[in-house]
Amino acid sequence: MYGIKTNKIMRKILLTSSMICMGFFMSCSNQQGQTSESPTETEAVGQSGVQDDQSQKNVVQVAIGSKDHSTLVAAVKAGELVDALSNAGPFTVFAPTNAAFDKLPAGTVDNLLKPESKDDLVNILQYHVSVGVYKTENFTDGETIGQVNGNDIKVSVKDGKVSINDGAATIVASVPASNGIIHVIDGVLLPPK
Repeated sequence: MYGIKTNKIMRKILLTSSMICMGFFMSCSNQQGQTSESPTETEAVGQSGVQDDQSQKNVVQVAIGSKDHSTLVAAVKAGELVDALSNAGPFTVFAPTNAAFDKLPAGTVDNLLKPESKDDLVNILQYHVSVGVYKTENFTDGETIGQVNGNDIKVSVKDGKVSINDGAATIVASVPASNGIIHVIDGVLLPPK
């Protein structure tokens, strides 16, 4: 019990520290090269704006390159989480496919993408991200994993298949990235209320 609380506290400290460092570096770089012009919408700012065609793609770049994850990518952009997920991590991202989002009640995704729903959207997206790399071969039946939003998911392993939250989603594929791993899932995970 003590270890679980310590892990949650450490995750929150790590996430907060990462955000503070990101803000510090972004403000320093803005002060050094300030001009009267602001970046256009097509110019990327922050970690996501780093151009690197040599290294392995990060979790965001992998998702952007997948035609099956365009809804997730739109949600990550609307939640303004692109830079956070482009950082060093490591992250485990449980990435619902477009078909997984299609299973939600009609209008749910459209409502979540509205600016006034940003807090709910970010909470749901952060419920799909863990700090650390969790590979499918290392999951154990009944294991709980803390998510970035502060809630836990429960892993079930049966006959070699890994499912999350009592079958709410099943891992159908896993893709390594430079800053973690993506587990493609066939359902959207909804945080406990």
